[in-house]
Amino acid sequence: QVQLVESGGGLVQAGGSLRLSCAASGSIFRYDTMGWYRQAPGKQRELVAGITSGGITNYADSVKGRFTISTDNAKNTVYLQMNSLKPEDTAVYYCFAGTQSWGQGTQVTVSS
Repeated sequence: QVQLVESGGGLVQAGGSLRLSCAASGSIFRYDTMGWYRQAPGKQRELVAGITSGGITNYADSVKGRFTISTDNAKNTVYLQMNSLKPEDTAVYYCFAGTQSWGQGTQVTVSS
């Protein structure tokens, strides 16, 4: 089971940008899907973005056109570029690989 470590969260004003990184301890080639979930206080965890080993991406409707997921296989890292951030994007963001590997989460706070 790979270890995942997220970074890049923080506090940003509405309209700003952040890039989250998820570094895996091993090769990410073996995972069919990797991506990001988020969970806001009092809300259920929701899928934000996913990417398959073949490079197919999918996004939550709420982030389409603003967020971009990508991978760097040489660095075993998955990224989430978040632009035009809104206060409703405030949440803890979790990276996942496959069905059993999760990161510890990174806080994203967007102020209005």
